[in-house]
Amino acid sequence: MDKLKTAVVGYGKVAHTHAEALATIPESELVAVCGRDSAKARAFAEQYRIEPFTSVEEMVGAGVEAVAVATPHPAHAAVTVPALRAGAHAIVEKPLASSLADCDAMIAAAREGGRTLAMISQRRLLEPVLRVRRAIDAGKLGRPVLGTATLLGWRSEEYYRSDPWRGSWDGEGGGVLVNQAPHPIDILQWLMGEVDELYGAWANLNHPTIEVDDTSIAVMRFRSGALGNIVVSNSQNPGIFGRVWVHGSNGATVGVQTDGGSMFISGMTTAAEPPVNDVWKVPGEEEMLVRWQKEDADFFRGIDATKHYHRLQIREFLQAILAGRPPMVPGEEGRKTVEIFTAIYRSQRDGRPVRFPLAPEAGRDDFDGRRTAGRSGDGLSASGVAVNAERLGT
Repeated sequence: MDKLKTAVVGYGKVAHTHAEALATIPESELVAVCGRDSAKARAFAEQYRIEPFTSVEEMVGAGVEAVAVATPHPAHAAVTVPALRAGAHAIVEKPLASSLADCDAMIAAAREGGRTLAMISQRRLLEPVLRVRRAIDAGKLGRPVLGTATLLGWRSEEYYRSDPWRGSWDGEGGGVLVNQAPHPIDILQWLMGEVDELYGAWANLNHPTIEVDDTSIAVMRFRSGALGNIVVSNSQNPGIFGRVWVHGSNGATVGVQTDGGSMFISGMTTAAEPPVNDVWKVPGEEEMLVRWQKEDADFFRGIDATKHYHRLQIREFLQAILAGRPPMVPGEEGRKTVEIFTAIYRSQRDGRPVRFPLAPEAGRDDFDGRRTAGRSGDGLSASGVAVNAERLGT
């Protein structure tokens, strides 16, 4: 079997998930890690018996053919672009980047060099998600006319202190929209199609020690004419659930609960509840729900869900390279999630709906509105964080 020499860029919590996958996938020979801190890179390398580097270009020049990028979000482009230009293929942790400009630079570098660029979106491979996709493709809903993505979770002060980059615009690029919401946003747009227009808002409701959003909402119209709604939050203690539902023109509804209770945190917790189809109203298939839920729960107990789906997607990425075909989630597809959360930030800044497609903004330094949204006087804006948190008793 053909193998690719692979490497991890980054040495934080999720980097271990990538390294463990690359060390066991038949198409991979894990040979290196790269990071700015030489001591941390050496410690990571010793654990996996691989070579440490502090330069992406030097590492690729030494023979690495594909890299998994697991750095903080704002640093994705800074390491992915030189890796692609040096000749490596790259799969990048979600989101593809924290800005559209970075997404476009990565996509351009991949095209110019004839390299493969992909984004991690492993939850597309959850069996309950695939059932929803297959039902839509088979026309069992008529056509999708309404889609909802809801994520009601919790992140503690301990979580935000676990890494120095968390909770800041410069270090993380955003809050719940950039870190936790990309999964349900990606699934929603994958199921519903291209967005035409979006109106959104964000707030920091009860996390006074961080800069970024802990809650966001949006309403949208898709190019198909369908409507959609996003509600995502890290402010429910304990967490409640994460769900994506699709409603069809024939009245049928199907949905998936990807998270139950407190959400999984990479490197800190394990997934506690299996992903399941929580609603299934396709005529003639209503009785399948109980059977599917049992099957999915049984399967969940037999795997490490925090690693299994990463491994599946990373292997698919390597197989795509070897076969000369596009990967499951190419860079262009990953950009769509960044476009959606960017539209929410811009919508709050400008106080109006945002039309798609979005381009990077030139001549502005407000990070797509993140740095100015709190000056609007809105009671739910970033400027009201301390007051809101005090009222909530946090």
